[in-house]
Amino acid sequence: MSAKRVFLIHATSVAVAPINEAFARLWPEAELCNLLEDSLSRDLRSAGTVTDALKHRFMELARYARAAGADGILFTCSAFGEAIDACKKGLDIPVLKPNEAMLEEALEYGDRVALLATFAPAIDSMSEELHQAAAARGRQVAQHHAVCTQAIEALHHGDTARHDQLISEMVSPLSDMDVICFAQFSMTSAVRACASITEIPLLTTPGSAVLKMKRLLSEG
Repeated sequence: MSAKRVFLIHATSVAVAPINEAFARLWPEAELCNLLEDSLSRDLRSAGTVTDALKHRFMELARYARAAGADGILFTCSAFGEAIDACKKGLDIPVLKPNEAMLEEALEYGDRVALLATFAPAIDSMSEELHQAAAARGRQVAQHHAVCTQAIEALHHGDTARHDQLISEMVSPLSDMDVICFAQFSMTSAVRACASITEIPLLTTPGSAVLKMKRLLSEG
């Protein structure tokens, strides 16, 4: 059987390494193709919402990936849920949101879920996805949200230690949650620092996303 070709579509450069590392660890046989269009995050920040123009640009990227032979597409930026939903409906191959696999896993731990982010627009999109996932199971969730934009700024400047420390400071006050979810692929490096200060399960997007894509393409 030939290797499955998976297109990874990124709206920020700091998401590239974490997801490629997760594939190398969990599904090294996959043929990866990376598309980076980092004006998307800047334009979303300026617009304040996912506009029709942004949705159109996402669809164009997805169609390009499909034409280039993609067996599946994984978007790695958490803030564009509506745009990715449109791509799911418009293509005949698996298209994954970055968070959907992790949120499904989070609900296995309980109904008190903390969502942490370093890019503020990710929270609204992810929160709605979590509510939808819970409603599909006949459940309601109690959410706690926290955002630290200084962390991603530190990461963009190459200061991973500062990034990880700031995220651990968001984790340390949490004691009554069933599970803690990191909203962005770029937050993965902070897991070790956070695991040393809490026993609450910590979930990141890359590993869950890789395993779900592998399952979907194996079934297909």
